Amino acid sequence: MIGIIDYGAGNIRSVGNALNRLGQPFFVSKDIAELQGATKLILPGVGEARSAMTSLGKIGILQWLTTVNVPFLGICIGMQILFEHSDERDTACLGIVPGRISRFDETKLKVPHIGWNQVNAKANNPLFNKIRDNEYFYFVHSFRAPVGPDTIGITQYGEAFSAAVQKQNFYGVQFHTEKSGAAGIQVMKNFIELC
Repeated sequence: MIGIIDYGAGNIRSVGNALNRLGQPFFVSKDIAELQGATKLILPGVGEARSAMTSLGKIGILQWLTTVNVPFLGICIGMQILFEHSDERDTACLGIVPGRISRFDETKLKVPHIGWNQVNAKANNPLFNKIRDNEYFYFVHSFRAPVGPDTIGITQYGEAFSAAVQKQNFYGVQFHTEKSGAAGIQVMKNFIELC
């Protein structure tokens, strides 16, 4: 069963609704003992990096998150905090994925980046099974992840940034799967079917 990590923020209800549409049982918890029983984990997110890290620290699961060995999906802020550091309020993050989250250049771009944009997905990555090339997904964010060795999806907004990453069993998507229509639901289904 999928465990949705409840750290007092984010889009838990809409992620749950997406799982319900897929007929996927899930539970919501902030208790490590319960979350350790999950076959997969989702860390949803809306907000900013410092608040997310502080909340995860308050419920006592920061260190445990780095040791998770089941498929894990971070959404939006849930993806960003997989990285080493965020320039958003100078925040140390989980350090699972190498790299630094930085703000879009407001002198050149409208920030935040809001709306539908294309994702160029890495061929044969299971998270993007049955997703057409350059499919559109829905984004809402002011900070972006760099493109690096763990990037599995790239989006252009003034420059290329990581729309999706994978490091071993840790997956992250910058876009909101639960707000991205049929394509977002397919990504959720692909995550459910991992392993």
